[in-house]
Amino acid sequence: AAEPAAVRLVNGPQLFSCGVEVLHEQRWGTVCDDNWDIAEASVVCRQLGCGTVLLAPGSAHFGQGRDPIWLDNVACLGNEAALSECKANSWGSHNCNHGEDAGVVCLGKPLSVIAPLRLMNGPNRCSGRVEVFYGQQWGTVCDDSWDISDAEVVCQQLGCGKALSIQDSAYFGEGSGPIWLDEVNCIGTESALSR
Repeated sequence: AAEPAAVRLVNGPQLFSCGVEVLHEQRWGTVCDDNWDIAEASVVCRQLGCGTVLLAPGSAHFGQGRDPIWLDNVACLGNEAALSECKANSWGSHNCNHGEDAGVVCLGKPLSVIAPLRLMNGPNRCSGRVEVFYGQQWGTVCDDSWDISDAEVVCQQLGCGKALSIQDSAYFGEGSGPIWLDEVNCIGTESALSR
């Protein structure tokens, strides 16, 4: 059997609320919202390890893509392991435009998954701009609700001891990747920021 086509989420306000893109012939492309509903969105959330589906918005709710429209008339039972296992038109065959791009809202990542962290542009490995690795790409963390409890978790996850202070407003420079996390609210005792 062919390997499942990779899926990613893009352009959402939060990590799990985004437009859907699928990889085919080494190019990312969008999915048309014809027939798009909770069954299809649940497969995307499962494939990405993002927990249970909450919503299946269409009509380019998270913005219009510019890449090919790869899938149309996707019809999933809801128990498939990957979106490319669902019935659909042949790759690239569609009657859509990017105003019909499909999206998903998932409830969140299972607690068993730990997203790697790194600190960038600081004077040493234990200070700098917080970046998290998700979807095969490094991205940043928004400073909304960011406080010393959140920094404690970062320091603990990186083996850097106790957090001394926090910096916001891109103190260590602006990142260039996606903004993966926002409104982070840690107690301070979690073993990883993604928990």
